[in-house]
Amino acid sequence: MNRRVSLTTLAVSLALGLSTTAQAADTIKVGVLHSLSGTMAISETVLKDTVLMAIDEINAKGGVLGKKLEPVVVDPASDWPLFAERTRQLLSKDKVAVIFGCWTSVSRKSVLPVVEELNGLLFYPVQYEGEELSKNVFYTGAAPNQQAIPAVDYLMSKDGGAAKRWVLLGTDYVYPRTTNKILRAYLKAKGVKDGDINEKYTPFGHSDYQTIVADIQKFSQGGKTAVVSTINGDSNVPFYKELGNAGIKARDAPVVAFSVGEEELRGVDTKPLVGHLAAWNYFQSIKNPENQAFIQKWSAYAKAKNIPGHKEKPLTNDPMEATYIGVNMWKQAVEKAKTTNVDQVIAAMAGQTFQAPSGITSQMDAKNHHLHKSVFIGEIKADGQFNVVWKSKGPIKAQPWSPLIAGNDKKKDEPEKK
Repeated sequence: MNRRVSLTTLAVSLALGLSTTAQAADTIKVGVLHSLSGTMAISETVLKDTVLMAIDEINAKGGVLGKKLEPVVVDPASDWPLFAERTRQLLSKDKVAVIFGCWTSVSRKSVLPVVEELNGLLFYPVQYEGEELSKNVFYTGAAPNQQAIPAVDYLMSKDGGAAKRWVLLGTDYVYPRTTNKILRAYLKAKGVKDGDINEKYTPFGHSDYQTIVADIQKFSQGGKTAVVSTINGDSNVPFYKELGNAGIKARDAPVVAFSVGEEELRGVDTKPLVGHLAAWNYFQSIKNPENQAFIQKWSAYAKAKNIPGHKEKPLTNDPMEATYIGVNMWKQAVEKAKTTNVDQVIAAMAGQTFQAPSGITSQMDAKNHHLHKSVFIGEIKADGQFNVVWKSKGPIKAQPWSPLIAGNDKKKDEPEKK
């Protein structure tokens, strides 16, 4: 009797197991790893929604390899160790085929060893400091030579105001500090003296910028000054409000931001900020058929999904474009490889192209896991949009290892096979 019950139970368990496996095999799970709470939610929440929009589009056209994509959304809550924990959960427990996520470099650095250990796949959609190249990561945001260096060149030019003195202002973590290390070396190579470079950092979530803005005003009295801002997250709101309160105009000390776009300016009175700058690889204001279609898709999706803020005022930005490109390129690579096997998808990603909303044909470099990207510099307008005042002649190949940092001449321009 007991044996019969045991056999029956085993048979039922096996049937349930097979049923569950078959059911799971009907979809391809996709991890979405973005802060939906905490200091970075202001920037990252919309990237979660961008992934979901792209997944809905793909599923409406039949999915991938005949299967629907199933998003698995987690909230690491702007907690860097939690990013690693959620990554392990997505790869080990949820068995996702790919992860789209992270904004800050400290979150990416937290995730990286887990992704490499478990041979997962991460698409990282935000500009960063470079100095990294992993087999398991595709970087769809800008490297320094695709954003920071062109921005400084513009500000040093006659058209950009011919800046002679520099304030390097950032949030205190790896991206701003490494980017500013590269920029300091670049400025010194251009003949700028140490005394004409003022480097300042504030913690995540910092809100009192009165003293710092006063210091910028004082420093700018010593000669034509530009401010390079690598402030990240919700600290941008009080910084720009204080900039406006102090009456610092772009003609006096232009601020160029690398982490502020249309979304971060949503809660700021931009009228006093007209003329200040941002350097990106995409702006909503770019006029071409691809961008018009992208904006219309996002507007319709935001209204249909009742996305706060965007249902009334839909905005697109650079990391949204980079996210959208990444999801679609991954889909193309899976279809080329005819499998979601990570190693085969990585091989299939080399040379992938996608017609980007920025108006260029985005191409994944055949070796270095970075996109070739055009660069745009835009001035803030009174309505919170950007007027493009400079753009590169064409797409620029990323330099993951900056030649301005000692020892990088020996680094390979492709990830090591592990």
